Amino acid sequence: MCGIVGYIGKREAAPLILESLRKLEYRGYDSAGIAVINEGRVSVRRCEGKLKNLETLLDRDPMIGSIGIGHTRWATHGRPSETNAHPHRAGDVVVVHNGIIENYLDLKEQLTQRGTKFSSETDTEIVAHLVAEKVERRMDFLEAVRKSLREIHGSYALLFLNQRDPKRLIVAKNSTPIVVGWGDGEAFIASDIPALLDYTRKVTFLEDGEVGEVSVDSFRLYNGNGKSIQRPFKEITWDAVAARKGGYRHFMLKEIHEQPRAVADTFRGRISLKDGEVSLEDIHLTANQVKQIKRVHLVACGTAWHACLVGKFMLEEIAHIPAEVDYGSEFRYRSPLMDPRSVLLMVSQSGETADTLAAVEIARQKKAKVLSICNVVDSSIPRKSDGVLYTHAGPEISVASTKAFTTQLTALYLLAIALGRRNGNLSRPQAKKLLGDLMHLSHWMEEALKLESEVESLARDLTHSPDFLYLGRGINYPIALEGALKLKEISYIHAEGYPAGEMKHGPIALIDETMPVVVLLPRDRYFQKTLGNLKEVESRGGKIMILTDEEKLPSDIPSFGVLTVPKASHFLTPMVLSVPLQLMAYYIAVHRGTDVDQPRNLAKSVTVE
Repeated sequence: MCGIVGYIGKREAAPLILESLRKLEYRGYDSAGIAVINEGRVSVRRCEGKLKNLETLLDRDPMIGSIGIGHTRWATHGRPSETNAHPHRAGDVVVVHNGIIENYLDLKEQLTQRGTKFSSETDTEIVAHLVAEKVERRMDFLEAVRKSLREIHGSYALLFLNQRDPKRLIVAKNSTPIVVGWGDGEAFIASDIPALLDYTRKVTFLEDGEVGEVSVDSFRLYNGNGKSIQRPFKEITWDAVAARKGGYRHFMLKEIHEQPRAVADTFRGRISLKDGEVSLEDIHLTANQVKQIKRVHLVACGTAWHACLVGKFMLEEIAHIPAEVDYGSEFRYRSPLMDPRSVLLMVSQSGETADTLAAVEIARQKKAKVLSICNVVDSSIPRKSDGVLYTHAGPEISVASTKAFTTQLTALYLLAIALGRRNGNLSRPQAKKLLGDLMHLSHWMEEALKLESEVESLARDLTHSPDFLYLGRGINYPIALEGALKLKEISYIHAEGYPAGEMKHGPIALIDETMPVVVLLPRDRYFQKTLGNLKEVESRGGKIMILTDEEKLPSDIPSFGVLTVPKASHFLTPMVLSVPLQLMAYYIAVHRGTDVDQPRNLAKSVTVE
């Protein structure tokens, strides 16, 4: 949830850390702070609010020094305030933290009994005091961190500096991401790769339970038992420019427009039209293993959960494999019926979603196969999987997911075809047809993007509507859910997504002349039935907005607006319909004046339960 940055080297730390925190502001933005060591003294600057407030503070009161740590916060323990902002200091020890210390109340009581005074409401301050106690007793800094971690239960990425030991930083990880980058006589630490790309492409990820010791000329990594670990750095190929707006008003709009390219990157190099085959290089399942699969459990959160709902249709209709869809937060607390013939398929943009990660433990206990679909290379979920299908969408900065969603749908489509071919339920001619359709997807999405001016005009007229209803059927019902979620996330308008056939079982009571009803009406097997639902909305005076691929709708259909997308194939229609719904949410949010890229109360990567 929160963003962490650290630096040690020859440059001025504060400006570099501030610039890197800008790349991580999507992870948290209710407060921010930086700590820097200079001539044996620690300086700390913190403030409530967004990063620009910290920038103003540093302009007024600069910091000097070449070793420092920084943080941008999304509150878990303690309200947003300067007092609760990170870094937190206890004596000579300063710390920044992403995660949750689950036993912090017990630890706080123990520390209080020992005479410790607290200045914040956070769980993080407890960690600073635990380490400071040991440092005060002249314990080595690294050993003080190690011993303190043994007392802590929960998830954390922790980064420490010590006024008494100004030539190294200590970093630790458990269930929360942290990455170390290496340069020429300098080192960088961050929660996510985009924060490092302007400075280095040589990185290594810490695994759970590991502790790293970082100085200007060395990086030493240790496991939970203190044993040294040798792990080579990896070379990152992302273009740093991809993490910038590229002339668009918001990252979200840029990422909506990147989708034709992103979906092509997802399937590029993985398909053979000639043979009707899909090559998934990091998913090693033989034909015999696929034939043994009796059920796939798709687990995700938020937008990725909607992708899984579409994926269920794909897996069952293309590969003929039964599929169940669970929220990560629910799956971990029930007793799913899994065995060695089951597959857990986790879907996540960041690869760090805590609730989704928790499903791995259940699958391992049941001896099920663990696969994942993810965007961020070498993040936690892929590393814990038996196989992974990367979406190659590139960095997605806006909190509201767009290109991650459509590339997840593309990846699920590829996986369904691959499994169908391997278990014999999908013939070669059928596979060639499905893959041939995929070659048109980018064009269909580009055509859908041409609706932008029409969408903006409609959005202007709908800006002040207090509630929305989205209706869809079959494989497109999850797109109604996703359209409603996008509107809620960034415009703060209440919206509901429903199967069109369920409307008369409750939601119809809400419909009146003030209620916009967005109806997904592609020319598919449900077309006539959805028309009937549309008539029911009409009779209640609802403000009907139709999203269709049918160029000649019946003349007696009244509507507030009609958006016509290109006619796509059955399984790819959800991706095409998603584009105008994303644009609709975006432009309504713009007209309402909300913070599109960083909506209130939300964070990009939910790395705590």
